[in-house]
Amino acid sequence: MSLCPLCHSDNLACFHRDKHREYKICNRCQLVSVPDEYLLTPEAEKAFYDHHQNDSRDQGYRRFLGRTWLPLRERLTSDHRGLDFGCGPGPTISVMAGEVGITMENYDLYYFPDEQLLKQQYDFITMTEVIEHVADASALLKRLDAMMKPGTCLAIMTKRVLGEAAFANWHYKQDQTHIRFYSTATFEWIAKAFNWQLEVIDKDVVFFTKLGL
Repeated sequence: MSLCPLCHSDNLACFHRDKHREYKICNRCQLVSVPDEYLLTPEAEKAFYDHHQNDSRDQGYRRFLGRTWLPLRERLTSDHRGLDFGCGPGPTISVMAGEVGITMENYDLYYFPDEQLLKQQYDFITMTEVIEHVADASALLKRLDAMMKPGTCLAIMTKRVLGEAAFANWHYKQDQTHIRFYSTATFEWIAKAFNWQLEVIDKDVVFFTKLGL
């Protein structure tokens, strides 16, 4: 029996099928997921990422990340320390942060795999175009929660599911490394489950703030 990778419910329904894969929706948390039999191997996944040409000097890439970074920066001071989780082969948000006197660490499963960074807590965490790649959504969010203090902001950039009709023609699902798709309803479920406050910032950006006990 297959379970939702986020909330572990077995109440899954067929959401869409194309020539490459099928997609299930969880009737509990609304996560849309690709069944595990369609997932790439870690080697194939890294080979795909190796073709990314992201560079901190690329102004277009900076503008893209700015949709997350600029509203986040307004909340930060030089005393805040952050983590770019899933920074990829060309860390950029940490460079942008450094330019305004804010310190960030870089972590990436394939390119900056320093596990010690995941045992610390941060004032803010960015995760831009990452969450849709991670198979074990539940474990990922629990790991992030452990790195968050009350008041920590988790800034997530990922395109959101807008419904079945839009999904059918959605270019975002064509990327074979995109395997978990979140909607506003899914993020609302996460906020309730983890005691985080949700803010929808942009069409592909949400902020979570960890609340106190």
